[in-house]
Amino acid sequence: MDTCQIPNEKKQRDFYHKLRTKLVTFLASKTGRNNKFADYLLFVPDVFHLLIKTLMDPAIDSKSRSLIGATIAYFIFPMDFLPEGILGFGGFLDDLVLATFVVNTVINKLGAEVIEKHWTGDAKLLDVLQKIAETSDQIVSKIPVKSMFTQYIRHESKGSNK
Repeated sequence: MDTCQIPNEKKQRDFYHKLRTKLVTFLASKTGRNNKFADYLLFVPDVFHLLIKTLMDPAIDSKSRSLIGATIAYFIFPMDFLPEGILGFGGFLDDLVLATFVVNTVINKLGAEVIEKHWTGDAKLLDVLQKIAETSDQIVSKIPVKSMFTQYIRHESKGSNK
């Protein structure tokens, strides 16, 4: 992905702040508190912020930067596997799974310390990634095109382990 297609920093910041505000309001509501993925949804803004900060890091190689940029664009693009406009905050689950996969890919390639310095979440980054990864099958099962998405993730995971 060409970097000129990546949403500019202001758009990214605006998206982050808007998402954070809406998510906090939603999770304070009865529906949000009772959402079975509420614990995961709390990570969405922090993971998005991590992607933005990592993208700007000069230590990140161009291939990883392109992958991160594409993931940021996926977060912002209104129509994806689970569209937020239709499904509400549950629509961010596919974004979170994709972001976790990309962050893990970059960590495997460059080391955890390159990514961890950009993490602003309350929990330790590697713990968060492990928690999401362990539950990703449950999250991915909510995606209508599960088999295609799951096959892609498994194929890419096997490729990064070689």
